[in-house]
Amino acid sequence: MTIAIIGAGPSGLAAARNLDRHGIDWVGFELADGVGGLWDIDGPRSTMYESAHLISSRTTTEFTEFPMGDDVADYPSHRDLKRYFDAFADRFDLRKGFRFGTEVTRVEPVGDAWDVTANGTTERFEGVILANGTLSEPNVPTFAGEFAGEVMHTSAYNSARHFTDRRVLIVGAGNSGCDIAVDAVHHAASVDLSVRRGYHFVPKYVFGKPADTLNQGKPLPARVKQAVDSRVLKLFTGDPVRLGFPKPDHKIYESHPIVNSLILHHLGHGDLRVMADVERFDGHTVHFRDGSSSDYDVVVLATGYQLHYPFIDPEHLAWAGAAPDLYLNIFANQHPTLFVLGMLEASGIGWQGRYEQAELVARYLVARQDFPDLARDFETKVRGPRPDLSGGYHYLGIDRMSYYVNKDAYRSLVRRSIEELSR
Repeated sequence: MTIAIIGAGPSGLAAARNLDRHGIDWVGFELADGVGGLWDIDGPRSTMYESAHLISSRTTTEFTEFPMGDDVADYPSHRDLKRYFDAFADRFDLRKGFRFGTEVTRVEPVGDAWDVTANGTTERFEGVILANGTLSEPNVPTFAGEFAGEVMHTSAYNSARHFTDRRVLIVGAGNSGCDIAVDAVHHAASVDLSVRRGYHFVPKYVFGKPADTLNQGKPLPARVKQAVDSRVLKLFTGDPVRLGFPKPDHKIYESHPIVNSLILHHLGHGDLRVMADVERFDGHTVHFRDGSSSDYDVVVLATGYQLHYPFIDPEHLAWAGAAPDLYLNIFANQHPTLFVLGMLEASGIGWQGRYEQAELVARYLVARQDFPDLARDFETKVRGPRPDLSGGYHYLGIDRMSYYVNKDAYRSLVRRSIEELSR
């Protein structure tokens, strides 16, 4: 049995490591010249920018079996993380299995096997792991009218020097949009932030420690955690509504919070403004839904990304709306040897969450060969109702939350599944 792994970012490396651990042969395909995926700023599909850092702390993000060094900052830069993934690949001798500079263009089922076409050559594998990431295909909305200046997506952003002496409008206030806003205020003539809804803000440090390292014991019930954390965080961030943001239409953790208190700092200092949702463009003028308008030279679309698996027919992944319908966000109903790794978002799940996904896949592949009864029992679950992965939170019903899970609920079920396949 030989498995194809598509991608050499965190999820692809986790897949390779776990297949090795369980004695399963694999071949990896990676478009870039090395490992790191998104975090390799020089990679052909990277959407990284010069000032990018983790928004989760290193201790909650790292692979458990390969901790980052104590000399690494609490919130490492993309350069630190590229070195980390290089070191991980070297430590476990993973490079030998990857074909770098190789683009997969087609993945097709042939019975229970798969034909993978890359760089014009087709090979057959007994299984395929899609680990090409979730943050490479820009989500680009359309607007009424035409803008006479420059329109760019955050995926094309590299340095705030691009905004020198220009009037900048950033559409969307996710973590990337806020990062870019606080970069831009030091170079641009003006910076405005257009938002359609309110957000909850989490500072990177609370009581002198990385915020996500607190309360790492037994998880609190959703209602209790929301009540406690919202009160504590308000002590540190104040009320964003006072600074121009709309009041959130959801409770904290029901959408991904903004881990950036600098945006509030700059709002409080008058370095940028919050504007309403965009209604239309008219030359250099942008009209907003509250009736206001202003002129700009650059519009930056911080509008997120779409899931993108262009080399495989969507029917094989059973797409349902904005995301494939997969058991545990990994297993396809109709193809027992097709897997997706990394198709999940959750506060605090880190790369260890992806590692555990990969371990579950490896355990299942071993069971298919050596313990078919266990494999069949697991396949019954794959074809059955989807488990509740919300942890009691009522997530917003928007596209970017379509593959969001609660860290504790998700990891608990993945670990339990690993144990069941290991008997």
